[in-house]
Amino acid sequence: MTDKKVWLVTGAGRGMGVDITKAALAAGHAVVATGRNVERVEQAVGQHDDLIVVQLDVTSPASAETATTTAVERFGRIDVLVNNAGNFYAGYFEEFTTEQIEAQLAATLLGPMNVTRAVLPAMRKQRSGHIVTITSTAGIVGGETASAYAAAKFGAEGWMESLTPEVAPFGITTTIVEPGFFRTELLEPASTTWAELRIDDYADRNSTIRAFWESMNGRQEGDPAKLAAALVQILDQDDPPSRWVAGADAVAAVEQKARDLLAQVDAYRGISTALAVEPAMTGPR
Repeated sequence: MTDKKVWLVTGAGRGMGVDITKAALAAGHAVVATGRNVERVEQAVGQHDDLIVVQLDVTSPASAETATTTAVERFGRIDVLVNNAGNFYAGYFEEFTTEQIEAQLAATLLGPMNVTRAVLPAMRKQRSGHIVTITSTAGIVGGETASAYAAAKFGAEGWMESLTPEVAPFGITTTIVEPGFFRTELLEPASTTWAELRIDDYADRNSTIRAFWESMNGRQEGDPAKLAAALVQILDQDDPPSRWVAGADAVAAVEQKARDLLAQVDAYRGISTALAVEPAMTGPR
């Protein structure tokens, strides 16, 4: 296939990363499927002539460099990077330890940065490439007990928006993917970590909201296989979008956030637009 691309997918051992890997292969592309546990990735994605599995810990810049080198040595290029790996720290902000917040940011914000930094030299050299970062509705709309996760996802959104014009002159494009609730493994115990500290003032709400999150596991409305197939279709377009809001619930949430922002701008427009420095007085002395 003359339009075959080489994809590098992080977090390919579970959840959405597995579906993205399989969808890209089904569309005729080659895939470098990565994860911390190579055996887990191999079991999840299977075997294919155009597939290699590479160890990658996104929190390690050295690991990202090694994985990128392996990918280029095998396929000669990297056309699409999908920053998918991440985790979820749930709980009230005051009950997180410093170490938990740092772990959330390390995997979900700094991780995509590490991998992108490693891949960019290859993309610049070939003067083409597409960087995809999976954020979340939580990257636009904050929510109770999602403060650490939202901090990482909001950060990823701002980083990607800023990166876009920096790499555009090299023929490199970007897409932020903002999924709503999809039936992945994000809410599984292996992917969700709860705040360690216990403060009495939060106790009642903790019991209620934790039960909510646990009840959502396996009952999310979105089908990750459909998202993966749609993502491949979108990225194969001549002009992919810089942002894709994925899922009916995500569309509704983003639309409401946009309305709220505009309403807040309008509410204080008069005060906000009257803050300029007054012009200096001129005239005869």
